Order: sequence, then C-alpha cells, then structure tokens
Amino acid sequence: MTYNDLLLLIDYHYWARDQVLGAVAALTTEQFVQPMGSSFSSVRDTLAHVCGGEQIWVSRLKGETPQGMPKLDRFADAEAVRREWADLEAEMRTQLARLGPEAVERALTYKDMRGNDQSDPMWQMVQHVVNHATYHRGQITTLLRQLGATPPQSMDLIAYYRWRARTA
Repeated sequence: MTYNDLLLLIDYHYWARDQVLGAVAALTTEQFVQPMGSSFSSVRDTLAHVCGGEQIWVSRLKGETPQGMPKLDRFADAEAVRREWADLEAEMRTQLARLGPEAVERALTYKDMRGNDQSDPMWQMVQHVVNHATYHRGQITTLLRQLGATPPQSMDLIAYYRWRARTA
C-alpha cells in the first residue's frame, strides 16, 4: 500500500463518517440514546465506540499509550460526536503527515489494551481503523432503520470513488 493509497482510504473513512453522522443528526435525543440490543446499546454508544477506538489508534500513531477506552455515554447528541470526531480527524491527518510516506511499511510498536507489546506496520493500523468503522457503520445503518429513520445513502468504498470522480 502506498502513502497516497492510505490517504485516499482515510479520505473515504471521513466521507463515510460524515454520511452516517448526517443521518444520525435527524434522530431525537431519545432515539440517539435508546437501547437497541445491538453490539453496543444505542446509536450513541456505537458511535462513541468507533470514535473512541480511533482515538486509541491515533494515540498509538503518536507514540502514546492510551489508558483505556473513552466512556460511551460522553456524547449528549450527534453534534457532540461530530465536534469531537472533527478534532480527531485533524489529529489523524497530522499524524499521517508527520510520519510521512517512509513510515507506511514501518512497524510501530505499542502496548495493546491488555498491556501486551505489539508491533504493526502503520498501513495495517490505519487500515484497521477504517475497517473497524465500516463494520460499525453497517450496524448503525441497521439501528437507524429499526428506529424508523432514514439511513445514509451507500457508504461503500466504490460509492466514494464514484462520488469523488463526480466532484473532482
């Protein structure tokens, strides 16, 4: 994977995030926090998990050791998620720029959440962030349908490539 491929994947990740957050913004506060019996209790908790997981990976890219997963109930509404995730996006992009093309294949060493030493190439770490979010965006789409809300349009990678070609 090249550095430009990695940046394109990150661009897709944030485009898809914005699609799902746009759909989630139409929920009432009650719907946003309503327990639904999914992997994570609610739309809010699922978004908080994805955002929190990304925070952990960005910390690792920075050479830091996160102390734990951020609390799932920290967001009052979709706008609070959007604000925090926009800041996180800026951090992710800063770290990718700091590490640069020469780090794509370089293994970065960190401690996992159990305290075990791990070492993975940067591209695999970033690819994991994107894949993890994709998995949970599918869950959120299902939760939106169960709530009677309108889910986002296709968030498939090919949909992003087509959107990008149309708007270039």
